[in-house]
Amino acid sequence: MARAATLTIDLDAIAHNYQIAKSRAPEQQALAVVKANAYGHGAIDVARKLEPDVPGFAVACIEEAVELRDAGIRKPILLLEGFFTADELDYICRHNIWTAVHNDFQLDAITSAKLAEPVNVWLKLNTGMNRLGFGPDDYRLAYQKLKDHPQVSGITLMSHLTSADNLASPETRQQIERFNSVYRDCPTPRSIANSAGTMKHPGALQDWQRPGIMLYGSSPLTDENEVQSRLKPAMTLTSEVIAVHELQPGEAIGYNGTWVCERPTRIGTVAMGYADGYPRQARNGTPVLVNGQRTQLIGRVSMDMLTVDLTGLDAGLGSAVEFWGDNLLANEVASWCDTISYTLFTGITRRVHRKLQGFERR
Repeated sequence: MARAATLTIDLDAIAHNYQIAKSRAPEQQALAVVKANAYGHGAIDVARKLEPDVPGFAVACIEEAVELRDAGIRKPILLLEGFFTADELDYICRHNIWTAVHNDFQLDAITSAKLAEPVNVWLKLNTGMNRLGFGPDDYRLAYQKLKDHPQVSGITLMSHLTSADNLASPETRQQIERFNSVYRDCPTPRSIANSAGTMKHPGALQDWQRPGIMLYGSSPLTDENEVQSRLKPAMTLTSEVIAVHELQPGEAIGYNGTWVCERPTRIGTVAMGYADGYPRQARNGTPVLVNGQRTQLIGRVSMDMLTVDLTGLDAGLGSAVEFWGDNLLANEVASWCDTISYTLFTGITRRVHRKLQGFERR
């Protein structure tokens, strides 16, 4: 018998969510962002599922692109952070990899290289994130260097939104205005919309969208909205109760007794802990489902186990536990852990059994 901790990935849900993203600007293109192992969902499986329907993928770095190419994925792949050393350019040009260019080193490496094939460049403008990208004046100079260069097959104007999930912030509108002002001098295809931009900011819906977290059924927005209501969660984390104890008032649970019973309490010990990727910082009261019944985490999360309140529930040894998924959204759980759904998804470790739904073996 295997330990019951299981991660179920619904690839059909991811395909559905991609179509929702695409429908926001049906005449334009949408890359599927599969960086960080497709936000923990399995980059190869997700890419195989989506490849017939997408124009390309986006990853963080060349290692992630190589993994996809070695698995037989043939659609273009954009390196969102670009390349880190000039010798990566040989692989990039030979394997239809598109690359961000966000600094002078990358710019000079491309213009001085002798490449077998020209490269497709996504030239990054810093509109306010202040992580990567050229300022407006330097961007215009970089664009002129690349515009007619024989080593460059095409240029896309690219930037990233800082606050698109905060609908009260004026920053998104201001970033789009900065973006468009540079576009007037450097007319190329444009890409600025992340998931939040795709879901809620029509001005960000330009030639290329870059949906990420929304593909996996989680919204980056804090407000309820029509697009969010149509997304389908793609990841379900489950396990089962492996022990049951009856405790009396005054008895404590777990390390350092962070939960002390105020009444007779029936607790269930569950095969799931922070070594599996469940967040150790989850607070007492974090919601869980046991046999479909809503209850709460009580006591500190241990490496391999945690404890939940079974008092008054129709549940016992062997009962199914859902931590997030179709019936309990990851965003709600994340709010109890002082984090976001991205970290829940990417934190699940290899020792949790993975199960695919909607998988077609090739």
